[in-house]
Formats: sequence, C-alpha cells, structure tokens
Amino acid sequence: MPDVAVLETFLAGAQVDAAVLALRPDYRAVLLAVDGLVPGPSDEASDALLRAAEAAALESLGDRPVDELPRVAAWRDAYRAFGAKPQRTRNSLEALLRRAPSGLPRVNRLTDLYNAVSVLHQVPIGGEDLSRYAGAPRLVRATGQEPFDTVAGGVDVVERPDPGEVVWCDDAGVTCRRWNWRQARRTQLREGTTAALFVLDALDPMDDDALSAAADDLVTHLARLGPDVRAARGLIAGAGRGRP
Repeated sequence: MPDVAVLETFLAGAQVDAAVLALRPDYRAVLLAVDGLVPGPSDEASDALLRAAEAAALESLGDRPVDELPRVAAWRDAYRAFGAKPQRTRNSLEALLRRAPSGLPRVNRLTDLYNAVSVLHQVPIGGEDLSRYAGAPRLVRATGQEPFDTVAGGVDVVERPDPGEVVWCDDAGVTCRRWNWRQARRTQLREGTTAALFVLDALDPMDDDALSAAADDLVTHLARLGPDVRAARGLIAGAGRGRP
C-alpha cells in the first residue's frame, strides 16, 4: 500500500524561488503527490467528466474570446512579465479552453481527469510521472543552461530555456517550460503511470478558496482510480498567503 509519509517528504522539498515571487507576488501552487493509481484507457466516467468540462467552458465563454476570461488574462500578463509571447506560447489552461468548443482530447483516464478539472475550475494543472523525478520540484527563473528534453520535427532533442524564463525543474533539468506551457518528455505521464505529481497554479483573481476547491475536486476524482490511492498535499506561496 502506498506510504503517505514518503509522499509528504517529497512535497516538503518543493520550493518556489524568490525571483518568481518578485515577478508575481500573488502566485500560489497546490502540489498533489499521488500513489496507488491503476492505469487505464479513457472510460465512460472520464468521458462524462470531459463533456461536463466542455459544457462549462462554453457557458463561461459565451461570446467572449478566451483571452478575455480574467484567469486566462492573468496568465497572459505573467507570461509577458518574463518575456514570453502568450499569443504564441499559451498557458495550459488557455490551450484547453480553446479546444473545448470542438472537443477536449481523450487520452487516458488519468490525463482526461486532470484536464477536465483544469477546465471546470479554470486553473492550469500539470500532471507528471512522480517515479521519474530526480529530487524535489522547484519553480525558478532559468539561467538558460538547464536541459529540457522534448521533440521537434518528430526527433528527440534537448533544448535550453531562455534566461529568466519561469520553469519547473528538478535535479536532472527542466520538467516544464514557461511556467505551465510544455512538459518534458522525461516526466510525462505514461500508460503505466501509477504515481503522479499534479501542480495547480494560481494567480489573482483566483482566490485561495477556489484553489483549495479545485484541489479537493481533483483528489476526489483521483480516488476512483484504484482501491489503494493515497495522496499528500503541499502548498508553495509567498509570505502572507493562505494555505489551501
């Protein structure tokens, strides 16, 4: 049976660099470390959750462009603050919301679940294979020397982030570029993933209660993915912020 204490120890090492908080003092993230997941393909439950997310997205958007939603606009501002162009590199929430009218992707039940929760709560969520981490997750402003393994033109390549770019990393390199834009191949969820790390990123106007509710919802849905699912929760935030 999964050991929650091990998950809690892993999360205790998570950090956000002061340079990131100087850029956005309103930043907070809930990290969920989960073990005991039973992999499986998309199923009726995950499809129903995605359909609910698609309907919620359409209702939220109405006749408005995606980039006018307040939480999407906040992330576009954050991207501009470290030099990224949000019209070219969209945060994960915006990317999903833009796909919702024509249908969200069906990948597998684990990925489907967190994508749906992301859209339902309008919060960027990253999902990664916990077993492939080297050390604890850290959110930093890149030096430009960190390795990031990805695919370009169908070929495996190692890229480097731009100096000053906000990236998630561990001891082996970048795990996600541009805060919540693109994940590394090394830690991406796979068909056989049984332990995962989920990162829920928040900026104002998303308040602490809304962030906590999103995390609660994600944990509730994850619990159905196996009889021995166990989860630990951690928060990284600037001084004076709440504790979801």
